[in-house]
Amino acid sequence: MSEDVAPHTHFQYADARHQADSAIAGMWLFLATEVLFFGGLILTWIFCRHWQPEGFTAGAHETVLWIGTTNLALLLTSSFVYALGQAAIEVGRVRMLVWCCALTAGIGVVFIGLKLLEWHIDLDEHLWPAAARFKLEGGEAAGGRLFWVFYFVATALHAVHMAIGIVAVAWIALRARRGDFGAHWHTPVTVVGLYWSFVDMVWVVLYPLIYVVGRLT
Repeated sequence: MSEDVAPHTHFQYADARHQADSAIAGMWLFLATEVLFFGGLILTWIFCRHWQPEGFTAGAHETVLWIGTTNLALLLTSSFVYALGQAAIEVGRVRMLVWCCALTAGIGVVFIGLKLLEWHIDLDEHLWPAAARFKLEGGEAAGGRLFWVFYFVATALHAVHMAIGIVAVAWIALRARRGDFGAHWHTPVTVVGLYWSFVDMVWVVLYPLIYVVGRLT
């Protein structure tokens, strides 16, 4: 990918290549901090599951498997679609980038819509961990409540990141329609693509922890 020509090379950079490399390196550094954040949450989840295996297994059986699986398929598809758009702009196909961004953002909206539906189902099933009337009872109740604490925290954090990603992809689409990107300069497309792929990978990790592991026990 050539980055030799940029419409706005800021004063602190030696040239357009330096600016592009700095932007991409900055996103990788940001994603490294996100890995530390989500990694700590996931490691705590694994430790607590080892401590309360029966409750976590019971909690996992109450999750809505078809929604989680559908959302996994949606996010994998969205990454593929965005990658097509990124490949298109590298050869100057601006219109295809716009359409791919619109489809990617649309898939993200569907993901959040399904997640809101899943939360509604969870609340109807009395699975809110702080509620006095909690669905799981007996020896599984304590571990089950802990599972659902992690569930709501992890899925809410992921949904926030998804919403940010949707806004970022829509921003790329608007800029592409204005003609800001071309074969010689499209660094923001690459940067947003890194972020979107990371958000998808987080769900790839959360999906088995939430929906699969407990059902295999």
